[in-house]
Amino acid sequence: MSAQSLPGSVLLAPSPSGTKHDLMYYLKGAAAGGICCSITHGALCPVDVVKTRVQLDPVKYNSGLVGGMRKVVAEEGAMALTTGLGATAFGYFIQGWFKFGGVEFFKIKAVETLGEEKAWNNKTNIYLGSAACAETIADVFLCPLEAVRIRSVSDPDFCDGLADGFAKMLKADGIGGFYAGFLPILAKQVPYTMAKFAVQGEAADAIYASMGKSPSDLSNVANLGVSLSSGVIAGVAAAVISHPADTLLSKINKAGAGGDGPMMGRLMNIAKEVGFVNLCTVGLLPRCVMIGTLTAGQFGIFDTVMNALGASKFHFHDPTSN
Repeated sequence: MSAQSLPGSVLLAPSPSGTKHDLMYYLKGAAAGGICCSITHGALCPVDVVKTRVQLDPVKYNSGLVGGMRKVVAEEGAMALTTGLGATAFGYFIQGWFKFGGVEFFKIKAVETLGEEKAWNNKTNIYLGSAACAETIADVFLCPLEAVRIRSVSDPDFCDGLADGFAKMLKADGIGGFYAGFLPILAKQVPYTMAKFAVQGEAADAIYASMGKSPSDLSNVANLGVSLSSGVIAGVAAAVISHPADTLLSKINKAGAGGDGPMMGRLMNIAKEVGFVNLCTVGLLPRCVMIGTLTAGQFGIFDTVMNALGASKFHFHDPTSN
């Protein structure tokens, strides 16, 4: 049996020369994105559990990240820190598939449309636009899974796993219940992803420029170091920008939050109850720790998986540098 006939061997095969950015390249980018998001969000599930508890009940969980973890473990056992792990891992695999794969698709198509020089001069705008489009598509698939995760974290007795949570939410709230947080998840994820990719791209370019090198001049290990460093910077920036919407998202998926009525009315009620300062600051430190670590890990894993799949990650190129 040939290697190409083995299951999955097409995805694992190097992209043919001359068709570097073909359908197979985008599938590899999507797969790498799904893997990196699933691993990083899954690994940080305990931090996310505490962060969500702080946002939902800041009076009870008022002793920081470590103190919050101790309180959860003392009251509910260590396994409580893995609440929502299934929804998190699966949901963010789907989201990462569309987000990273989408960003690669949209930015490459922009370069093909604009030309290399014009694209280089507008690369930040291309990052922002590509990220916004990709994230919007990804959130359509992420929102139901995030709703189940948050409900299970806010009420540990709500369900026994992802499938049970879906069934119970569908019975109690209907299809609309899965998308009660769609507007806040867009308000959270779209600016977050725009900042993440734009800041990481600019930070990586600055690092390469400071070394007087391009990605092709460096080894895979050196490029991985650039991805990790720029990812930390991007993660902290993205966390600060998206935090108010993240707090609203955590609260809107809690049963009865914001009263009855239209979604916008409920969101306004929650914002008034919490206050602007608290929306921006409550739970921000653990979120910065979580997102800074997570984003660095995502870009590092994404590059590693892309290399393992035989694909070379797309980078903007300055045509005047030759």
